[in-house]
Amino acid sequence: MIRMPLATASLLAVAIALAGCDQGKDKPAAAAPAPATAAAAPAPAPTSAAAPAQSSEAATKAVVANYANMVFAVFSDAESTAKNLSSAVDAFLATPNDQTLKAARAAWVAARVPYMQSEVFRFGNTLIDDWEGQVNAWPLDEGLIDYVAKDYQHALGNPGATANIIANKSVQVGEDKVDVSEITPEKLASLNELGGSEANVATGYHAIEFLLWGQDLHGTGPGAGERPASDYIDGQGGTGGHNDRRRAYLKAATDLLVSDLEEMVNNWKPGVADNYRATLEAESAESGLRKMLFGMGSLSLGELAGERMKVALEANSSEDEHDCFSDNTHNSHFYNGLGIRNVYLGEYTRVDGSKVTGPSLSSLVAKADAATDQTVRADLDATQAKLQVIVDHANKGEHFDQLIAAGNTAGNAVVRDAIAALVKQTGAIEQAAGKLGITDLNPDNADHEF
Repeated sequence: MIRMPLATASLLAVAIALAGCDQGKDKPAAAAPAPATAAAAPAPAPTSAAAPAQSSEAATKAVVANYANMVFAVFSDAESTAKNLSSAVDAFLATPNDQTLKAARAAWVAARVPYMQSEVFRFGNTLIDDWEGQVNAWPLDEGLIDYVAKDYQHALGNPGATANIIANKSVQVGEDKVDVSEITPEKLASLNELGGSEANVATGYHAIEFLLWGQDLHGTGPGAGERPASDYIDGQGGTGGHNDRRRAYLKAATDLLVSDLEEMVNNWKPGVADNYRATLEAESAESGLRKMLFGMGSLSLGELAGERMKVALEANSSEDEHDCFSDNTHNSHFYNGLGIRNVYLGEYTRVDGSKVTGPSLSSLVAKADAATDQTVRADLDATQAKLQVIVDHANKGEHFDQLIAAGNTAGNAVVRDAIAALVKQTGAIEQAAGKLGITDLNPDNADHEF
């Protein structure tokens, strides 16, 4: 049985005790303090022993349709929580102080809960993968956006690493001079990957995170970013400089996040003849299953075990942790894992506590081979238990960036155990795919060896 963090207001308050992110950058790449835990009932065990290796088209189509329902629900929750974040940002900008800043940070943390459960849909659905870069790209060279510490180390060879859009109305990148006199959602979107560098991230959750928390200058020690609310006071008492532009940037980035999520919700809305969901449901059942299983395996292996955990652990680099400014990484990893489990079990618990549930991959696999289904479910539960250990450590004050620190043998082992569980469950996912007639799943390993 697994324990699930709950994103409630009281839990989010606990979460604001965060820890920090080192500013050393050596590569570009692809993010609530810790909630409390509660028991989640395991899915009922299958009762059939063995069944045909191939599922019927109708049964498989029903599984894909339920998957589409889940995608729509998850992105709808991501949109609604982003709108809550937008309201909190508006309140903060209207009255910048410690309390309104804390509330905006808590709203950001809450918005991560559904979004991180959506990332399993990214792999396999090109529409989402192409869109994701504007929404959740990381790590970012924060010097592109705002002031940074004097010893700031940016991504090597990035021409925009010290552009500081907030302090300048035009920025020079190589031979190109870019007009940024007006800070709008459209202008910010055009600045992503400026000069060809993936480290130039101007929009999305992590740009907003940096604007709310600022740099984490604590390295692998305790403590998160400590940007003062006064950075947003326009007039007497303001700090940081160029506060009118910083205010405009935070507002524009938040508005863009909301509109991006609205766009994705529309792509998955039921009953629309020409959206992406309609296209998916018109494809063969095998195609839908492949996308589901490939998404599970690729997030599990290459992305979460590899890019988000192994890279940070091997480099002992807090800059490579996903939510490095807020120290919310433990929750982001947990909810990524939960998203994988959701797809297999065909269920998703919405932010209002209601459940989306229906025909599942688990039911198809159980009919084909009950033992394989039991193995997958056991591995998924084991992975969530290992990710929960990371959350538990954060709840007790030892965050992900501290766990990966050089010399922290016990902490490193906690992360390594979670990586091993993710790798093991990926093998079970491939086995399940084979039982459904998909023998060449080949989940993306992001060029990592495990």
